[in-house]
Order: sequence, then C-alpha cells, then structure tokens
Amino acid sequence: MNSRTANLSKLPQEIDRMGEQKMVSDSTYVGYATLSDQVFRRSVKKGFEFNLMVAGESGLGKSTLINSLFNTDIYDLKDPSKRKLRKTVSVETNKIILKEKGVQLRLNVIDTPGFGDLLDNSQSTNPIVDYVNEKFHEYLTLESRVNRQKQIADNRVHCLLYFISPNGHGLKEIDVFFMKKLHDKVNIIPIIAKADTMTSEECVLFKKTIREEIAKFGIKVYEFPEVEEEGYPDHKNFKNRVPFAIIGSNVMIDNDGRRVRGRKYPWGVVEVENLHHNDFLALRNMLIRTHMHDLRDVTNNVHYENFRYATLSEKGRLDSNTSTDSSPLSQMEEERQNHENKIRKMEKEMEMVFQTKVKEKTQKIHESEQQMLRKADEMKRTIMEERKKLAEERERFERERTEWEQEHSNESVMSRVLQRAGASRFTLQRD
Repeated sequence: MNSRTANLSKLPQEIDRMGEQKMVSDSTYVGYATLSDQVFRRSVKKGFEFNLMVAGESGLGKSTLINSLFNTDIYDLKDPSKRKLRKTVSVETNKIILKEKGVQLRLNVIDTPGFGDLLDNSQSTNPIVDYVNEKFHEYLTLESRVNRQKQIADNRVHCLLYFISPNGHGLKEIDVFFMKKLHDKVNIIPIIAKADTMTSEECVLFKKTIREEIAKFGIKVYEFPEVEEEGYPDHKNFKNRVPFAIIGSNVMIDNDGRRVRGRKYPWGVVEVENLHHNDFLALRNMLIRTHMHDLRDVTNNVHYENFRYATLSEKGRLDSNTSTDSSPLSQMEEERQNHENKIRKMEKEMEMVFQTKVKEKTQKIHESEQQMLRKADEMKRTIMEERKKLAEERERFERERTEWEQEHSNESVMSRVLQRAGASRFTLQRD
C-alpha cells in the first residue's frame, strides 16, 4: 500500500488564531462564518469513502488505469496469475487507504473479472447487478435499525467506469445490455480503452458514434454538473470529451529530456498526462478533483433513494394485503385459520413423506426377499449337482473296487495253483 501523507496538525490552531484576531478586531463579528472551517476540520478528521467499480472485457487496461489514476499500485500487474481468464463472472474488492495533504481517502476498487470473456454473456450481468443491489440493501438495513450506528459504513457503488473496446464500429450488444441494466443503479462513466490503437481522426469519429448510440438506446450515463468554483477554466472542455479516450501506463520514460508516464513506440512516445494524446487528465480531474463528492451525492440522493422507495413500496404493498381494515377478532380468526391450514398442510406433507418412505422400505424388503429366494434356489441347484456328482463318483469307485477285487482274487487262485504244482514236482523229483 503506497500513500502520500502530509501533516495538517497546525491547521486547526491557525484557524482558531485567525478567529481570535477577527473577534478582537471587529466587535460585530459573531462567528458563524467559521462553520465552513468547522465542517472542514471534521471532514478531514473523519476521512472520506469512495467505491469505484470497473467493468469491461479482459485486456483493456482496467488495472493499469486504476493504478495510474491514484498514482499507486493497487493491482500487482507483475503477477501472471492475476491476468488469467475466468470461467465465470465474479466480483472482487480491493481496499486501500490513501492520504494526501492530510486528507484520508478509503478507496474501495470493485473489479469484475470474467465479464465479457464468455461465449454466452447473457448471464454475465447478474453477479454485478446482485452486488450493487446487495450493497443498497445492506445500507437500508443498517439505516432502518432502531439503534443505528453513528457512522454507517458506506459500501454502495459510487461510480462505474465502463471500458469500451476500441476494436469495432461502436457499442457491442453486451455493452448496451450491461449499461441499460445498471444505469438506474449507479453512475456510469464510459471509457474508450487503449486509445493509442486509433488515430486522432478515428478517435473523434469513434467518440461521436458512441455518443449517438448512447442516445439512441436511451442509456443514462453520468452527467457532469457545472463547477461553480473558480479555478476550473477547462471544465466545459473536459465535459465535452465524454466518452473519455484513455491510455494507461505506470512506466516512467524519457521524452526530450523529460521524465513522463507513457508508452514508447517506434513512431514516437505517447504521454499519459497529455491532453493532446488522450483524455486521462480530463478523466482524473473530473472524477477525483471536481466531482468525486457529487458522485457520492447522486448515489445517495438519486440511485439509493430510488432503490429505497421501490423496496419500501413493495413491502408496504405486501403489508396492505393483510386486510388492515378488518377488526382484531377477525384478524385473530384469520390468523387461526391460516395456522390450522398450515398445520394441515404440514400433516399431509408428513403423511406423504411417511407413505413414501414405507413404500420404499417395503420395496427394498421385497427385493431382498426375491434376492434371497434366488440365492436359495441357486444353492439348491448347486447342492443337487454336487450330490449327483458324488453319487456318480461313488458308483465309479464301487465298480473299480469290485473289478480290483476280482482281479486280485484270480491272481491269488493262480498263485496257489502254481505253488501246489511246484510242490508236487519237487516231491516227484526227490522220489
């Protein structure tokens, strides 16, 4: 987090000293002329909040422009993981505290990675619209409490910088659809990204086309009001530059002995802070230096009030349907009937659930029984086959044993005969 700080601790004492001198020198001096000084001191002590949303296709330089606008590294552009394409649209917030000359700004940059990068972008706006409505609803809830906080955190989107691709002949379908979805909820400032890809003539023609299409489709963009303070002679000229054609860069380069922020090309140098090259200075002056507070006021007094009116009107319409003109007894009877109907409905639902579970359990038991019967039949068939095989084996065994016994009985008879014949032959020889 980079911040530029300055100490204004001596400012209140100087203002008080000036007031004392005024009171001494002028007896008619009352003091209400210091109200602006009191508001200034309180505002400086309290600090300011600003919520800036950026939307557009990937690769249009949104992160670079934000870093250039506030002259700090809100986004780490060296990390390649930050630049990967997203499969869905998401909303990411980056909070940073900036300090300049004693004024503290709590900046909340809301990024929408993945927007416009899908083949089907019909649902790309939903997460962004939901985020804007959610922050409105959060603020309404905190504001409507009985015991409200002294200082309600303001997370409502104060400004939307919508980046338009320079590659084309005007607004794309997704550009028109997105801005019409949000133009009643947030202050939209259209920006033509990467203006250095066009010549000066092409840029002027492209701006004219964008303005004509914005009017044609009835898109409401933020109208910069006239600045009443002195010291802004170029305000009208800046106002006529909408949509702003922007070039972003955080790199300091040498150009004719000067250190400037810009981009170097073979044909020359494009300076970021040069109104002859692009509208960066006009955007920064209008967005930050002259109209940041008006953006907050329009968000609170117009967009938020419209949301609040619609929300409370819808709630009141729903409440009015509860027959406010009926008597308390009839209301009690109606509530009793509604309660009984709800109980009956719950009983029917529970009974249906119970019957469904009983049917499922019965079906499972039946399937288990059928499976067990099939297994028993298979086991019976297996046992019968085994018994048949055993009987066949037993029969074969008995047959083989009988044959063996017969063979061995014949051999024994022959051996006895041979023995007797040999004995008789021996007796004859001895004789």
